[in-house]
Amino acid sequence: ISRDVKLAAVKLHEQNILSLEQILDCVGLSESTFWRMLKLWRETGDVVQHNYGPPGRPHVLTLDDVNYLL
Repeated sequence: ISRDVKLAAVKLHEQNILSLEQILDCVGLSESTFWRMLKLWRETGDVVQHNYGPPGRPHVLTLDDVNYLL
């Protein structure tokens, strides 16, 4: 679901334009996803989470360490 649609769902809910049930039916979100998205909106001001940097843990060994072991 696009960021624009998620943002529209939040705005419809915050302005009491549609009931939550109507919003979920129109947008195709589950209720738990909607509440998680609303929490993110209230905490960050955005409806999508931005992850910066590569995923996962950083490497413990550097390239020099690996070359030394080989």
